[in-house]
Amino acid sequence: MTTKSKNVLVLCTGNSARSVLAECLINHLSQGRWKAWSAGSQPTGRVNPLTLLVLQEKGHSIEGYRSKSWDEFAGLDAPRMDLVITVCDNAAGEVCPIWPGHPAKLHMGFPDPAAATGSQEERLQSFRAVYGMIEEKVRDMLANGALS
Repeated sequence: MTTKSKNVLVLCTGNSARSVLAECLINHLSQGRWKAWSAGSQPTGRVNPLTLLVLQEKGHSIEGYRSKSWDEFAGLDAPRMDLVITVCDNAAGEVCPIWPGHPAKLHMGFPDPAAATGSQEERLQSFRAVYGMIEEKVRDMLANGALS
C-alpha cells in the first residue's frame, strides 16, 4: 500500500535561512512522508550563503534552493498544503494569504541566524546552532506524530 506524502509550507520573512533549513530537514527526516517547500513574505532574493554552507556540512544537497515569495504557493495551481509552519515571529504575525484547502497552521520560532554579528566563524556558529534547534524540533514532531 502506497501512502501519499503530505505537503508542508515553511514560512519566514526573508526565506534565506530558517525556512530553508526547515524545508531541507523536513524533507530529509520525514523519509517521504512529508514534502516541504519554503517561502517568504518579503523574500531576500537569495538564500544566505551560510545557510547553504551548513547544509553542505551536514551532507545535504543544496541544489534547487532559492528564496521565493509565498505568493507562489497561494494560487490555485500550487500544491495543496496540509500544514503551514511559520518559523519566525515576523511571519507569524503577518496576515497570510488564504491557502487553498485551509491547511493546519503551526508556529515554531527560532532565532534568526542571518542577524548574527561577529566574525565569519561566529556567524557560522549561529547558523549551525539554529540548524540543530530546527533538527531537534522536526525530529520531536516526527516522533510525536505532529508530522506523521
